[in-house]
Amino acid sequence: MCKSRPYLPHLLLFFLSACYVTTASAQTNLGGVWLADYTEDRGDRIPGPALGDYGGLPLNDANRLRAQSWSASLLGLPEYQCRVHPSDYAHSFNNINLREERDPRTLELIAIHLEHFTWQTRRVIWMDGREHPPEYAAHTSMGFSTGEWLGHKLKVTTTHLKEGWLRRNGVARSDQASVTEYFIRHGNLLVWTVIVDDPVYLEEPIIRNRNYNYSTEVQILTYPCESVIEIVHEPGYIPHYLPGNTPYLFEFADSYNIPHQATLGGAATMYPEYRKFLLDLPSPSTTQNQE
Repeated sequence: MCKSRPYLPHLLLFFLSACYVTTASAQTNLGGVWLADYTEDRGDRIPGPALGDYGGLPLNDANRLRAQSWSASLLGLPEYQCRVHPSDYAHSFNNINLREERDPRTLELIAIHLEHFTWQTRRVIWMDGREHPPEYAAHTSMGFSTGEWLGHKLKVTTTHLKEGWLRRNGVARSDQASVTEYFIRHGNLLVWTVIVDDPVYLEEPIIRNRNYNYSTEVQILTYPCESVIEIVHEPGYIPHYLPGNTPYLFEFADSYNIPHQATLGGAATMYPEYRKFLLDLPSPSTTQNQE
């Protein structure tokens, strides 16, 4: 019996190692290249939302004012052409590459790196339990992201974002927003859910999903972007419209014969019950006939 005691530490180490392997294997491996499948909100990608198309978005009055003063010519300015997309908006475009960063000795997961082809978006999701920085820390386009595993689901919390946008037709997102994301893998399918809570510009959080398919044949390459002068403006000019002077605000609504009020957004327009309210709103064709 006494001679067998030296083996006890080895047995204990074996069982501890087995427990560690079991725990580590419970975490889903998200690594690899994922191809975007635009089965949801495809119009936001190609050709993009029209000016004045805010229906189904929980905008408040401040955001609506910002959106209605927006001009598409803004995107032609050299300083805007190669602008990095915010991390909470980058999921709307193209393919992504997820890779793990692990401690070389313990193999514990330190971070998950997310690379996005468009505009060379590179993001770090810290998985080592570190805290978010204080409020006065710098805000960036990627923000500060931490992740945790909820079973096989990765939950990511992001703060410290620079001001960005929720839609490329002028819908804004403030630097006070916080973002919660979920990455859920089902075999070769990845579902990426993004929830944006913005006390400055939203009446309620906005929730969006994107689907991705795993690929072994595609690589995420560099994104060379060079700014050029597309439209000649006076020095210092920023394309915009003054409040109430947007000439194309209801062009979208008129094209599809949608009541103007329904295209202005707001939390109520997100829910099915809003369809009953639509019955009492005059359509553009009805208004024109009355005139």
